[in-house]
Amino acid sequence: MPRQRGSDAAARAVLIDMARDNMAHVSAGTIEQAPDIVRVPGAQYIDGERWQQEVDLIFKRLPLMLAMSCELASPGAFKTLDICGVPVLLVRDEDLTLRAFINSCSHREAIIVTDRRGEKNRFSCPYHAWTYDRRGDLVAVYAEEDFGTLDKSCHGLTALPVVERAGMVWVTLDPRSSLDIDTFLCGYDNVLAEFGFENWSFFAERTLEGPNWKIAYDGYLDLYHLPILHRRSFGENMPNQALYDAWGPHQRVTSPDPGLLKLKKQPESAWPTQRLLAGVWTIFPHVSIASFDGGGGRGVMVSQLFPADTPGSSVTVQNYVLEQPPADETIAANARAQFEMLGRVVREEDYAAGFGQQKALSVRPDAEVLFGRNEGGGQHFHGFVDRLLNCESAQLPSAFE
Repeated sequence: MPRQRGSDAAARAVLIDMARDNMAHVSAGTIEQAPDIVRVPGAQYIDGERWQQEVDLIFKRLPLMLAMSCELASPGAFKTLDICGVPVLLVRDEDLTLRAFINSCSHREAIIVTDRRGEKNRFSCPYHAWTYDRRGDLVAVYAEEDFGTLDKSCHGLTALPVVERAGMVWVTLDPRSSLDIDTFLCGYDNVLAEFGFENWSFFAERTLEGPNWKIAYDGYLDLYHLPILHRRSFGENMPNQALYDAWGPHQRVTSPDPGLLKLKKQPESAWPTQRLLAGVWTIFPHVSIASFDGGGGRGVMVSQLFPADTPGSSVTVQNYVLEQPPADETIAANARAQFEMLGRVVREEDYAAGFGQQKALSVRPDAEVLFGRNEGGGQHFHGFVDRLLNCESAQLPSAFE
């Protein structure tokens, strides 16, 4: 099972400790293994009632990572999303405070902002032109003398809980939520802050259709499949073993790396942070951060996975973020090529296999999905899903202790 990391240790010390654990496994030729194989009923992937519980009790109760801070760097920058049927508007205020609202007018609940992203000082509803500022305050009512007397201060946009940490933006879809972000993150943000994402550059995004959200997410936690499923793209010589570290439900996945042994010849203070951050960093319940260093410079693909309209569908927003903006068109073209390749691999290999798995489960409702002793990350993920589905809202903070 994943090694649980505490929330009070300094971030670099945690990275150093994980590197030393990795070196020890390389030297011993081992990986940490779960106590036993775990069997997940296949019906849990396709049952409509359970899927609705997952949407309501996970995606609508927990903070979701909805944007990178660098997407909304300047005053007036905004981004819109539709998450599990909830329209969301993110906007950067003039004092650089990040705000989140339900993207609907307080007059007739019409969607106010239909553009995906941009910059605006004010937002005017396309239905009746009621207008709001970047703080969500209602500042103008069209033909107010005809409409009637209205206390504008009581009819602003509905705010959603939002917080920025480690160059990322978390939003909770329930405006009444009282789940503390520190309780939810379990100190994970301290380690993610070592990336310095607040100073990176947003490059591109795309949206992919995928299978059931858990089928898709299983793949982000799984290195066992790399040299098999991806043998024709990038995985022929990739390792199939995984090491897992966890902060509550959040996990970092890497593999035993013989190259790390070279660091033993250097003082720990000289160990490169970029090397220490290798692997896949997952944010429960729906985000994967994978690092790449190609012709486009150092970058990460941040995949945001959301349930779609049915148990058998999901939507993945792939974001490509670069440490430095491309210095010229050649570097930009290389970054685009890298991003296109990554999208093709997920669409034609990972999700194609996932759709096939889902099809088989739909005709074998009594089948079981197995997670081996070498797949502790998947075991941990499904265990946390079960825990949250059986947790009343009042007891929600205790689920992360």
